[in-house]
Amino acid sequence: MIKYALFLGCNIPARVSQYEDSSRAILKNLGVELIEIRDFSCCGYPLRNIDQKAYILSSAKNLALAEKKGLSILTLCKCCFGSLKKAEYLLKEDSDLRQDINQALAGNGLKYEGNITVKHLLSVLYHDVGINAIKGSLSGSYKDLRIATHYGCHALRPSRITRFDDPVAPTIFDELVEITGAVSVDWPKKLECCGAPLTGINDDISIGLTKKKVSDAKKSGADYLCTACPFCHLQFDFLQKRIISNNGNGEHLAPILYPQLLGLCMGIDKETLGIGMNLNGLMVEKIDPPASPEQGNKKTKSIEYGSRWRAGRSDSNNHKSTIINQQSKKLLHGK
Repeated sequence: MIKYALFLGCNIPARVSQYEDSSRAILKNLGVELIEIRDFSCCGYPLRNIDQKAYILSSAKNLALAEKKGLSILTLCKCCFGSLKKAEYLLKEDSDLRQDINQALAGNGLKYEGNITVKHLLSVLYHDVGINAIKGSLSGSYKDLRIATHYGCHALRPSRITRFDDPVAPTIFDELVEITGAVSVDWPKKLECCGAPLTGINDDISIGLTKKKVSDAKKSGADYLCTACPFCHLQFDFLQKRIISNNGNGEHLAPILYPQLLGLCMGIDKETLGIGMNLNGLMVEKIDPPASPEQGNKKTKSIEYGSRWRAGRSDSNNHKSTIINQQSKKLLHGK
C-alpha cells in the first residue's frame, strides 16, 4: 500500500473542505493510505516575500515532522506544494542554510536531512497510483463532457524546483481528466494565472484575469473548469459567483475539483464528494453519477485521448466545436 503524510495546509479545512473529503474518498478507493501528523502547521507561504528565513523555517518544520515518521508528503494545495518544494530545494542546495534551520528545529527535537520529498495529489495519482490502476477503479465514465483543465502557477513554476510537469506544454492533468471519458479541451489561456494572488490587493486585475480565463474556456467549448488547488477553486467558485451577483448572469463556467470529477466515475456519492458545497450550483444540474454499462467505449476514448496529450498534439478541432448548451444533461456510462 502507498503511504503518505497528508498535508492540508490552512485554507482547505477552513474554506474548501470538500477538496479534502473528495480526495480522501478517491485515495481510499485506490489503496493510498494517508497518515495524519497533528503537529503540521502553515507551509510558510504568506511569509515568502516578507521574511525568507521565517518562511523556510515554517516549511522545514513540516518537512522534518514527516521525515521523522519516514513519510513523504502529499499535499492538495498547489501553493503549499510550491512552498514546501522550494524549501526542500533550498535546504538541499545550501548546507549553511540547512545547518541554521536545523539549529532552530533542534529546540523541538527535529532535524531535516532531505530524505523525503513532497508531491501534489495529481502527481501521486499519475506517477504512483498510475493510469491503469485508476482506470480499473472506475465504475463509469462521462459522455460528451468537455473539461478545461486549470494547471495553476505554483505546480509548474519554477520547473527546476517543482518538477511537476513540462511548464510550457504540461499533459498530466489532461490525461487524468480523460481517464474519466471527458474531453480535455485545448484553450489558449490554459496556463495563465487565475487571479487569486491579487484578490484583496488589486481586485480589478484579479477579477479581470478570472473573467478572461472563464471567457476563453467557454469559447473553447468547455462545460466546466477543473481545478486541483483550493485558491484556484475559490477564485472560480466564490469570486465568480460574486461577479455574477454584481453584474448579472453574463459569462460563467462552474468549477469542479478533480477528485470530485474522478469520484463520480468511481460511483462515490455526491454527498461524500461534497458536490453541493461548490457555490456555483450549475454543476449539480449537469453531472450525474455513472449509469448504464458501456465499458468498451470508455476504454477506447481513454487510450485515444491519453495518446493525443502524450504526443503533444494540439486538439485544434476543439476550437471549431459547437459550445454545448449549459443546461444540457451530461450522461455517464458504467462498466
